[in-house]
Amino acid sequence: MRVQRFHLPKLSILVCGLWALAALLPAAARAAGGLAELQGDLSHQLALAGAHDGAYVYDLTAKQALFSDRATTLRPPASVEKLYTATAALEQLGPSARLETTVLGVGHLAPGGVWEGDLYLRGGGDPTFGSSSFISSHYGGVGTSVSKLVSQLVQVDGIHRIVGSIEGDESYLDPLPGEPSSGYAFDPFLEGTLSALAFDRGASGSERGPHAPATYAAHKLRQALTADGVSVHGPSGAATTPPGALLLAAAPSPTVAELLGLMLPPSDNFFAETLLKDLGARFGGAGTTAAGAAVVSRTIASVLAIHPHVVDGSGLSEADRTSPYQVADLLVELAGTASGTVLREHMAVAGHTGTLAQRMRHTGASGRCQGKTGTLTGVSNLVGYCQAANGHTLAFAIFTDGIATEAAHAFQDHMAITVADY
Repeated sequence: MRVQRFHLPKLSILVCGLWALAALLPAAARAAGGLAELQGDLSHQLALAGAHDGAYVYDLTAKQALFSDRATTLRPPASVEKLYTATAALEQLGPSARLETTVLGVGHLAPGGVWEGDLYLRGGGDPTFGSSSFISSHYGGVGTSVSKLVSQLVQVDGIHRIVGSIEGDESYLDPLPGEPSSGYAFDPFLEGTLSALAFDRGASGSERGPHAPATYAAHKLRQALTADGVSVHGPSGAATTPPGALLLAAAPSPTVAELLGLMLPPSDNFFAETLLKDLGARFGGAGTTAAGAAVVSRTIASVLAIHPHVVDGSGLSEADRTSPYQVADLLVELAGTASGTVLREHMAVAGHTGTLAQRMRHTGASGRCQGKTGTLTGVSNLVGYCQAANGHTLAFAIFTDGIATEAAHAFQDHMAITVADY
């Protein structure tokens, strides 16, 4: 009866409105059904994976959580830890910052290009420093070659003969070669030896002793100078640069953003632990793992108001602790920021690059999900972003512990594909 009181135009508007509402109902039902399917599938996968798991999914476009199950339980992050290290490096140093390897001299340049005195090769915590051939084969040519220093010494300073020794100085960072999981001793999982002056990832050749990497680097500078026609009459060794030494040459590292591009996709432990010590040296009062971890903790707490337990830079230590919610919160809060853009740009891409190159290929996640993996014995995690089928950007964190790595990857991949298909 109320409808019959309307004039024809108002009746047309009402009918059109009802048709529009009727058209919207199936779409709303589909959205609700899609969310229910997403939640049901993720819950099912976690149930199959076992009790030592958890996950969190957040829709950045809709600004709402889509899924949470045991998301606040703290667990070892494994290499997901590198996201905290990378964030601290971006926030504290900045994406365009560079580390510097230098040559300083004690003495003077005599007529004929003769340096009368000693040279000191001082490391600045650049993880790429080494030979051109090593940089080409390991980092695609992105790195700091010793030849850059030689060119400056010869072409700019005019040094053609050195009457004195060449000393390697690694005092910018502590000389401990490893990280907490190895008791700070040499650790093969680092695929290198930590040092402020690590030449070719801290190679030492036949050198032995606590400062072997620094001595080896000095020897390599001596070799490079000799190859460029400079005669060197003194030995190579390791020593701290004396006060008042003259700066003769400097070679900057790739930018922090470029270093993270080398670190994150392949999950490079050596880069992560070196950057952590660099943060300690610059902002924590000491070039140590502990000082660097404290800087990371402070940075994450101040920028994101979350409090993971950080003891190293790479996640090799099982004493590291964080939760799916904390990692997802980092991804959510950094999305759209300068730091977040760098992080996402350098994450592995499902089915294409880095540690995800062979995973989720030929699925809806391939090319649409970027992530960071984390793997230790009995620990396997996957976190990142997905561009979902509905056009929304989703952040996710999946921790699956206590099962074989292959099984964990299967569950993680299934869940990431579900997120991508949402």
